[in-house]
Amino acid sequence: MSWLISRFRTAPSQSPHDTRCGELFQIAILLFVAISLTQCSRQGPGKAPEAYTTWRVTGGGPDNIHYSVLKQINRSNVSRLQVAWEYNTGDAFKESEMECNPIVVHGVLYATTPKLRVIALNAGTGKLIWSFSPPGDQPLRKMRNRGVTYWSEGDDQRIFFVAGHNLYALDAKNGKPIQSFGQSGHIDLRDGLGRPPEDLTVTDTSPGVIYKDMIIMGSALPEDLPCPPGDIRAFDVRTGRMRWIFHTIPHPGEPGYETWPKDAWKYTGGANNWAGMSVDVKRGLVFVPTGSAAFDFYGADRIGDDLYANCLLALDANTGHLVWYFQAVKHDLWDRDFPSAPALVTVEHNGKKVDAVAQITKSGYVFLFNRESGKPLFPIEDRKVPASDVDGEKTAATQPFPLLPPPFARQEFSPAIVTDRTPAARQAILARMRNLRYGGQFIPPSLQGTVIFPGFDGGGEWGGPAYDPSTGLLYVNANVMAWILRLVPRPKTQGLVNGRQLYLSNCSSCHRSDLRGSPPEFPSLKNIGKKYNESQLADIINKGGGRMPAFAQLGNAPIHAIAVYLATGKETMARAAWNKAEMGPWLKYMSDGYNKFLDPDGYPAVKRPWGTLNAMNLDTGKLAWQIPFGEFPELAKKGIHNTGSENYGGPLVTAGGLIFIAATDRDNKFHAFDKATGKLLWEAELPFAGNATPATYEVDGRQYVVIGAGGGKWGAPSGGTYVAFALPQ
Repeated sequence: MSWLISRFRTAPSQSPHDTRCGELFQIAILLFVAISLTQCSRQGPGKAPEAYTTWRVTGGGPDNIHYSVLKQINRSNVSRLQVAWEYNTGDAFKESEMECNPIVVHGVLYATTPKLRVIALNAGTGKLIWSFSPPGDQPLRKMRNRGVTYWSEGDDQRIFFVAGHNLYALDAKNGKPIQSFGQSGHIDLRDGLGRPPEDLTVTDTSPGVIYKDMIIMGSALPEDLPCPPGDIRAFDVRTGRMRWIFHTIPHPGEPGYETWPKDAWKYTGGANNWAGMSVDVKRGLVFVPTGSAAFDFYGADRIGDDLYANCLLALDANTGHLVWYFQAVKHDLWDRDFPSAPALVTVEHNGKKVDAVAQITKSGYVFLFNRESGKPLFPIEDRKVPASDVDGEKTAATQPFPLLPPPFARQEFSPAIVTDRTPAARQAILARMRNLRYGGQFIPPSLQGTVIFPGFDGGGEWGGPAYDPSTGLLYVNANVMAWILRLVPRPKTQGLVNGRQLYLSNCSSCHRSDLRGSPPEFPSLKNIGKKYNESQLADIINKGGGRMPAFAQLGNAPIHAIAVYLATGKETMARAAWNKAEMGPWLKYMSDGYNKFLDPDGYPAVKRPWGTLNAMNLDTGKLAWQIPFGEFPELAKKGIHNTGSENYGGPLVTAGGLIFIAATDRDNKFHAFDKATGKLLWEAELPFAGNATPATYEVDGRQYVVIGAGGGKWGAPSGGTYVAFALPQ
C-alpha cells in the first residue's frame, strides 16, 4: 500500500478530466490507508509503553523517538488548536538562534534562550519561575543550544546544561548552581583531554544523556585545526568527577589506532559527538553518532580510514567500553557528520520483533542495525568511489551504501535535476556546471570545485527523526540543496609575516579572503572594527568559541597582528611558526568558504522540491510517502506553492494520528500533518521561524504542544519566543 501512495503521488495526468479522476482515486487510497493504519496498529513489543506520556528528556525519552501517546489533540480536532501561552525571552540579537527542545517535569518547562540563559516556566501558563544566566560576558556572537538534561533522586533534582566550555549543574527548584558539583556548580569541559586546556575550544550544543548516576557528554568542536579530540566522557552527576572516557581518536594500543598516522592522536581533532545520543537503559548501552575529523575537507595529515570518525558507536554505558561500531564514511572529506541522535526502535523483521537502532545521515540514507550485535537489518554494499587527484590526499577506495530503505533525498547532481524555475536560471546553472565536478556521492573535493549533494546541512539534519512504534513508520524532514566545495592553497605563515597573511591562513576558510563570511554560520568580518576594538578582537581570537577554534597556539604577536588587520586594515608584521608537535603536518590546502549553489536570484540550483517530509516503513524498508515541505512566501504570492524549503528542527509524532513540525526556514509556520498520509491538517504562523523540535505534554488534564521560535537561519529575522498551543477550554 505504501508503494501505491508513493506511486500515485508522483504519477502525471494527461488531461483535466484525468487529473480530477486521479485526485479522487488518490483521496480514496489515502483515506483507506489512514483508516487501516489507525485500526490495525502493531501489537506486542512494538506497542508504545506508558513512558511516552511525558517529555522529561530531549527527544521525548532516552530512546529519542520523538513520540507521545497523548491524543487529546487528534486528527478530528487539531484544526481548533489555538495559542495557549507565549513567553518572549527578550534575549534575541542579530543572527541569534534558538534550537532548544524543551523538557517538562512536574508541570515545569525547562528551556534555554538565545543568550544561553536557562529558564523554568509554568508549563500550563508560560509564567517565569526562575532564570539562570551563566557568569561572565554575554555571548559576542550566536551560540547554539538544543536542550537541557534533568536528573533526580529523591528531593535532589538537577538541571544540566552547557554554556561556553562549562557544564553547569543547577537546582531544578530554584535555578541556583549546586556548589558540590565540580567547582561551585560547574566543570570545565576542556579538562581531561590530554592537551593544555587553555589552548582548547570545547563546548556542547546538544544536551548530555543520563545513565544511572552519570551524565554522558559529547562536544561541539572547531571545523579546522587546531581542534581538540572528540572524546566521549561520563561524569558523576553529584560531584562532576569523570567516571570514564572513550577516545574517538584511538591512542597507541587501542583498537583503531592503525587507521590513523602514528602520532595523529596528539595533534588532530574532531570525531566528536555534537548531534546527541540515545540510551538503551535496559541493556546499559549508549549509542553515539560521531562527526568528521578536522580539517573537514583535506586530510593529508590523517591518511587512513580514521576510526572512530563518522561512526555509530555502541558503548557500554557503565564503563565506556566499545561494544560495536559502524563507520558510514571512511576518511571523510565532505563533512558527512552523523547529524542527529539515533532512534531506538522495535521493528518486525523476518517475522520477529527486533530491537534496533535507526541512524539518519546527511546523505539521505537511513542505516538500521540490531542494537545488541550491530548487524545491519538490511544489506549494506561497499562500492568503489572516485580517487582524489589533489596533492597529498588519499581517499578511501570504497564506501558503504545501504540498499534499503531507499534514500529520502536525491543522490546525484546532474543536468537533469538543474532548476527549471525560469529558463534564465536554468541556463545560468548549466553554465556554471561546466567548470565544476559533479555526480553521485563521494566525488572528492577539488581545486576546480565539487558539487556536494545533498549539501553540507543534509539531507537529514540535527532535528532528527520521529518514530511511531504503533505503525513502524519513521518520519524525517530533509533539505534538498546543493553546495560547492573548492580547495585553495593555504598561505604559508612561517617567519616574519603580516596580519593579512595570518588571517588568510587561519581564518579565511570560514570568513573568506574578502572577510564577507557565509552568514549566519560564519559571520562577515567587514567593518568588525566598528563593533570591537583590537583588544576585544585579540581576546576572541585567543579564546575562540562555538565553531571557532582558540588560536592561543599562534602566540600573542600573531594574534595581535590579525586583530589589527581586522580592526584597521593595517598589515602589522609578526613572527609566526607552525608547531608540528601540537598541530601536525602543515596542511597545504583549505576551502574557500561555505558556498551554497544558488541561481542568480538566490534560489536553489536544483529542481523543486527544495525540502521534503518523508515517512519510511522500517519493517519493510520501503518509502511510505514523501511530500514537499515548506515554501517561499514571495513565490507563494505569485502562485508558486509547495516549493519546499530548507528546514531545521525535527518532527514529533503522536498517538492522535499527527505529526507536529515547524522547521521551515522561510515561512515561519508550525504544521500538523496526518501521520498516515502526509496531508496537512493545520498550520499556524509563528512570530519567527521555529528552527527547533517541538514537545508535547499534559498539565491538569490539558495537552499542550510547544515550539521555540527563534529564527536567525540564513539571514532570517531573529527572535526568542516559546509558543504553546492547546485546544480551547
